[in-house]
Amino acid sequence: MTVLWPIAVITFKEGIRNRAIYGISIFALLLLGANLLISSMIMQEVGKVAVDMALSTISFAGLLLVLFVGINLMAKDLDKKTIYMVLSRPISRPQYILGKFLGIVLLILAAISILSIFAIVSIFMVKLSYPGYFPRFSWPLVLLAISFITISLILLSALTFLFASFSSTSFITLVLTIISYIIGQSISDVKALVEAPQAVGIKVSSVTVKVVQAAYYIFPNLSIFDIKTQAAHGLPISLAYIFWAVSYGVVYTALAIIVASLIFRRREFP
Repeated sequence: MTVLWPIAVITFKEGIRNRAIYGISIFALLLLGANLLISSMIMQEVGKVAVDMALSTISFAGLLLVLFVGINLMAKDLDKKTIYMVLSRPISRPQYILGKFLGIVLLILAAISILSIFAIVSIFMVKLSYPGYFPRFSWPLVLLAISFITISLILLSALTFLFASFSSTSFITLVLTIISYIIGQSISDVKALVEAPQAVGIKVSSVTVKVVQAAYYIFPNLSIFDIKTQAAHGLPISLAYIFWAVSYGVVYTALAIIVASLIFRRREFP
């Protein structure tokens, strides 16, 4: 830990100084401010829209943070060859990966915490203005949804390290991360569709079914962390589901970092 913590702190400070994070923060705050205006335009669904928009803003801003700040923090050392200076010290490559990852986790936690405060304030103000339109509202569900968003972003960050461990440029890492995110958000629905095509009157080949099933187990199922709808409608989430989702996120993140460390340890730099 004495080796990992300095790397994590330096990575966190680099992320805070990144100009992109200010643009993302301003954009997110504007969306949260607009929540008051947009929610009032849909009177019958004020509560649902206010909660859904606040959570969606946190999720989208967090995704931008991972894609345009998190990836850059890892790729910058590789692109500028500063990694040689880091690895020349008594630091192993797995320690370097883990230290950088912890730094990005700290950055995500700090950013989500700040955005969550503004999101909660925006929901509270809408709720204060239209108390009759929040019949099944639950603050614990909102906090749980924010926690799930945080877990999904940390998992996605672990994937960026996995891709950066073998890719030659940050652009490839960015593309692979975006593809993984898109697949992860929809793979569960696609799997259900190809396994029961008769329900919608389509034909699916056995090869397609096998490919989708393989993708389902390879790519992260990010849809399990998306409970914005449940939070907006006040639908209860079982403890078993929470335990399974958190366990899935922790195990997948750990496996991604372990594989990234193994690949990075054997990688040769030009």
